[in-house]
Amino acid sequence: MSTPDSIAMPRGGQVGALLRHWRDLRRKSQLELSLDTGVSQRHLSFIEIGRSAPSRQMLIDIATALDIPLRDRNTLLLAGGYAPIYQDGAWDGPEMRAIAKALEQMLRRHEPFPALVMDRYWNVLMTNRSAPRFFGRFTDLSARKPPRNLLHLVFDPAGLRPCIADWPAVARSLMQRVYREAVGRVIDDKTRELLAALMAYPGVEPDWLAPKAADAQAAMPVIPLGLVKDGRVLNYFSLVTTVGTPQTVAAQEIRIECMFPADEATEALHAELLGEDA
Repeated sequence: MSTPDSIAMPRGGQVGALLRHWRDLRRKSQLELSLDTGVSQRHLSFIEIGRSAPSRQMLIDIATALDIPLRDRNTLLLAGGYAPIYQDGAWDGPEMRAIAKALEQMLRRHEPFPALVMDRYWNVLMTNRSAPRFFGRFTDLSARKPPRNLLHLVFDPAGLRPCIADWPAVARSLMQRVYREAVGRVIDDKTRELLAALMAYPGVEPDWLAPKAADAQAAMPVIPLGLVKDGRVLNYFSLVTTVGTPQTVAAQEIRIECMFPADEATEALHAELLGEDA
């Protein structure tokens, strides 16, 4: 499961080791980082080997240049001896009230098609009314305690998997999405655990984590998700939305996934599937 974007985070709290970790992860030399931040290459070298202590503002500038996620910026600041500056409350905490209200509006306006809000580990935090009704037509959601994980729902043979057309292709594309959509393009320990759990399901191939060569599907604007019901295939695609310029950890780590019918036939079948409430 080794990829260039999954370099192990150094243990301990040494700020120099953390900076070196992120610089290696972003494939930047000290000279390149120096040009991006205005900090001399010599000073950066001294910070990394522990001969110099960076100021709080310097750490913030370096973190910005390296596109370090907010959660990890807090860790970096703590390692440097400074208090964290990015709030790390619950996704539905007081500081997220305005965003939560906007999310509720987005979900509601996407009816009658499924829409979900997930955290960085694909755990479902919120849905519109249509989402559980839709997925409940294919699997018993009551058998899964919330928060339900969308990836486990897709990979589990007792979940959606038996109803997914061309499941191997869908599963492979989802595993690669985990890498593409990881916060800050970084695979942390909990994401590695999630991927390992997915790999443990029967029928999952180790090479699904590797980039796939271009094929006919690559020419399509989206990768559809086909769900089979009563011998008929309903084709959907997703649009994923994130919060722009987030200033809290929770705001940066949530994503909104809205499903759309990929063709007119699916739109008609969808209304039939959900009944008169659709």
